[in-house]
Amino acid sequence: MLYFDHCASTPPHEDVIQTIAEVMRIHYANPSSIHQAGADAGNLIERARGLVAKLFRTKPEEWIFTSGGTESNNLAILGAARQYAGRGKHLITTMIEHASVYETFQQLEREGFTVTYLPVDEFGSVSAEAVEAALTDETILVSIMHVNNEVGSVQPIADIGRLLADRPKTLFHIDAVQSIGKLPIDIAGWGIDLLSGSAHKVRGPKGVGILYMKSGLKLHPIVYGGEQERSMRPGTSNTPSIVASAKAFRIAIEEAEARCSQWRMLRSRLIGHLDGIQELVLNGSAETDSAPHIVHFSYPGMKPEVIVHALEQRGFVVSTKSACSSKDDKPSRVIQAISDDSRRAASGIRISFGSEHTEQHIDQLAQAVRDTVAELKPLERRN
Repeated sequence: MLYFDHCASTPPHEDVIQTIAEVMRIHYANPSSIHQAGADAGNLIERARGLVAKLFRTKPEEWIFTSGGTESNNLAILGAARQYAGRGKHLITTMIEHASVYETFQQLEREGFTVTYLPVDEFGSVSAEAVEAALTDETILVSIMHVNNEVGSVQPIADIGRLLADRPKTLFHIDAVQSIGKLPIDIAGWGIDLLSGSAHKVRGPKGVGILYMKSGLKLHPIVYGGEQERSMRPGTSNTPSIVASAKAFRIAIEEAEARCSQWRMLRSRLIGHLDGIQELVLNGSAETDSAPHIVHFSYPGMKPEVIVHALEQRGFVVSTKSACSSKDDKPSRVIQAISDDSRRAASGIRISFGSEHTEQHIDQLAQAVRDTVAELKPLERRN
């Protein structure tokens, strides 16, 4: 079985597995305890925090460990909006954000905030000009994902950051869950105030996220009951997974340039194959302005789960949309925003690469897609 669903989760790196086992076996004390065993565990967490900070050229105290990308996004957005509501109650995001961002803004609307959801172009990109036009004196937060988790569109984060540079009361949050280890990130240079990441997207363990919070900022907590993580994320720290996650981020970022080049070649090869299948429609851009590890297409008139299971029977694991929403049979909000085509939005398939994939794997996958389309063609819905 060939696994092409790396956007949903990744196979953990062997070094990560070994690290978890070693730390779990030796450093099982609560890292908040005052005895030496607790202090040893706590020191490991601080070393992991320092490593993450070094990778992003930031300060260790600017990083918080969470339970994953969803919690990091929730804490960044809810925490910032509620903390700084006295400055204003206008927020800006896009129509294509991950559910952990999009639905968090919907919650803030219920709390009395006003949210502007920016549209995107046919490739899934928002413009800095659209952000600028939406800004008001009441805007306290702009949240834009770096890489879209469905179609792989890359947003102009540097341009938006420059736009917000002279607005110190407007915070800039980036969901970087799908870009860490795939594309360069310049937190200081892009004027980022808050940034979310997730370990299991970079061959780390599930259950660990990271949140960058620029020095001087405060966030209103969304969980209570302890002083861990500067009281921003109370609860017993998961020492083994945090330490292993730092290692996963290090490996992913150090290998990113080489991996990115390989993925771009594989992506171009796969798109070339799929272009020859007239029933399919590519979503996102075929050019290098998209993330290197994602290909997304639709088969209008065909249920995506039928395609997923047909490909699985041929030995290939792919997905429909975000794993967080994959069991929801509603059309993709992202594809709807790109195309305004409900049939296209209801039939999307996402393919995402990993370091194990080769040109031969791509050719085999393309043939499996071709055979699947031929098999399903008589069943195509014409409604």
